[in-house]
Amino acid sequence: MLVIGEVQTGLLQNSGEISESTCRQVLGLMAGESVRVSRRPIVHALSPERLTGVDCALPAASRSRIRGVGTVVSRCAVTGGRVAQGSSYVRVVRSETDRRLPWSHYLSRPGVVEVLGKAKASDLAEGFTGDPAPGCLDLGAVSGRFLDLVQASPLLDRRAPFKIPRTSLRWVAETGEPSIRFTLHTEQERTLRLTHPGPFTPAVVDLCEDLATHDWLLTSLLVIVERARIGATPGAQAVARLAPAIDHLMHLWMPAARVEEWLTPFWESLERRPGFTRQWRSLVDRVRDQVAMNTLALLSATAEAGRR
Repeated sequence: MLVIGEVQTGLLQNSGEISESTCRQVLGLMAGESVRVSRRPIVHALSPERLTGVDCALPAASRSRIRGVGTVVSRCAVTGGRVAQGSSYVRVVRSETDRRLPWSHYLSRPGVVEVLGKAKASDLAEGFTGDPAPGCLDLGAVSGRFLDLVQASPLLDRRAPFKIPRTSLRWVAETGEPSIRFTLHTEQERTLRLTHPGPFTPAVVDLCEDLATHDWLLTSLLVIVERARIGATPGAQAVARLAPAIDHLMHLWMPAARVEEWLTPFWESLERRPGFTRQWRSLVDRVRDQVAMNTLALLSATAEAGRR
């Protein structure tokens, strides 16, 4: 089994949190298909799936010319009315023939890309999570276009309360002994290698999207704290810069809330190293300490003024 995917995550382009009904309208991108919404422990809306036909080279670490034909599955999600995602994935399988078949064949196998010719799964996995060559299958572009479509909805006012870049998580799932490896490459790019016994299920996609959500939340909170320049700016000014984190991000942290139980050990592994929640709590404590210190300073100044 080899499944590859990419998730792009960013701030929904709206001044405030959108309601569940608005989520349904924003994500209702396909006529006749319904938006799935879960309300506990946090509102999460998921769009209908969309297929994109591809006939292109597949990324390979060996730089071999490997042709793949099939369809990419894409979907968008909004979490907590604030975080938007575009997600795409494909299962890569060996074609039963070395020639290209009619599109009707590929459309009957949604989310499957067939390899024409010989290819090693390890070569494709390394190529996708490494540095894909130009002109190869670009799942990030597919995810990004879908996410752009959501962000362009006329129901959004496009007045986001702060600017934060999107993050991209490229992931690979393979069959084998359970393991997970998360790697930060740049401020916006991450990769994930996941190995587990058994066949592929959509629950794996849910895990990758959940990880991408919380990685973006952690990255965004870190950026906001850095922009506040705590200790280098007056307390009130620093707290004002931290306000977006309090208003829009800090209540969204719920790792593995929508991950199936058999996959939670992978999240637990990431909690040990690199320790997502540990770093999150440290940043949240720092924000709350700054608010508390500024409040005490204001109370002290008010009391002093009253004694005069």
